[in-house]
Amino acid sequence: MADWEKNWRGSGIGAVLFFIVAYVIYGSQPKVGASPEQLVSFYDGDRTRIFIASVILGFAILNLLWFGAALTSVLRDAGKAGWGTAATTASAVLGGALFLHITLSAALAYSIAGSGSPELTSALNDISWVLMTLALFPAAMLIMSGSFGLWRAGLISTGPFVAGVAAMVVLLIGTTTWASDGFWSPSGAYARLITAIVFLAWVTVVSGFLTRSYSPQSTSGRAAVPAA
Repeated sequence: MADWEKNWRGSGIGAVLFFIVAYVIYGSQPKVGASPEQLVSFYDGDRTRIFIASVILGFAILNLLWFGAALTSVLRDAGKAGWGTAATTASAVLGGALFLHITLSAALAYSIAGSGSPELTSALNDISWVLMTLALFPAAMLIMSGSFGLWRAGLISTGPFVAGVAAMVVLLIGTTTWASDGFWSPSGAYARLITAIVFLAWVTVVSGFLTRSYSPQSTSGRAAVPAA
């Protein structure tokens, strides 16, 4: 029989794998202010690839929500229900933002980009980038709730806690990337790559920790790890 609680704890790793595969298939989305030719070439010319990536991203979001639920369960079992509620809220808002991003991309590929309305296509493309920048707020909140909650519960030591706080700061800095173009724009390297790498690395590490600390013999489904 499948051990569902252990699977939920490891779903963060599954989410990361789905995100990476979807990113590779999706390709390089046109940046903010891209020309109409670039937009049509990407959304209309590569529509099948975008549809496939959208489905995979959907599975990534599902796994991310399961990860958030598993983290919440662990924190509540450890007596940190407040941090658990924060994790649930953050993962839900983040999942909603990512789902809206998928919806915009799929709609552009399905009909909008090829309808001969470059102004609308350009506006929706820019909105999708802005949405991903704003999504860094709930992503940072998820890191904060997980890092502080696990630390306050005595399940992680000070080192991993500090690393989590540093990851949260990296994402919060990413919310200031409002330059019109270049490295510090919503489609620049910092917001597009650096914050994504940091967030996915944190999810991978925490999901792995939750999976390793799971004890099926325990009535709470967890094994305490003393703080250093």
